Amino acid sequence: MKILISCEYSGRVRDACSKLGHDVTSCDLLPCEGDPKGKHYQGDVEDIISDNWDMLIAFCPCTYLAVSGARWWAGRQKEQEEALAFVRMHLEADIPKIALENPIGKISSAIRKPDQIIQPWMFGHGEVKSTCLWLKNLPRLVPTKIVDGREPRIHLMAPSPTRQKDRSLTYQGIADAMAQQWCDPLFIQPTIFN
Repeated sequence: MKILISCEYSGRVRDACSKLGHDVTSCDLLPCEGDPKGKHYQGDVEDIISDNWDMLIAFCPCTYLAVSGARWWAGRQKEQEEALAFVRMHLEADIPKIALENPIGKISSAIRKPDQIIQPWMFGHGEVKSTCLWLKNLPRLVPTKIVDGREPRIHLMAPSPTRQKDRSLTYQGIADAMAQQWCDPLFIQPTIFN
């Protein structure tokens, strides 16, 4: 499959899907911090979103969308509308399979409810971080390793110059589940969402 991972600088999902033999490109305005041999387009995703992809996995910026930042929404309606337009562009792309990830927030009321809400503790990480998935022709993720010790580490993260980037990282267990369950033809799962 030819797969585009949008708004991913870490390379975690890209690298997990690449290990299964797929042609995967990550795209972000930032340089990639993942495997230096992996494909990465540093630039605007609109430049390449129409390049005949089989699957799109998108991690759209949540600055003006996440409910955790709602107290700063006042006076930022223009930025929020631009963020929602960016999400719509991904969800409406002419790509057969699409997954869009974002925290609980404005997308649910402005566009549509998510198909699934997952937590890191469902995929081997003892943390709490509600993560929504909007799916097109893809199954819901099945938990791979439910763990105890569930802490709201992301919520309690101290201010730092890298806080925004650190908060947006995809957990490796979730990246691996996405790759296995959405990209491995031998993985069988019943429910597909359109």
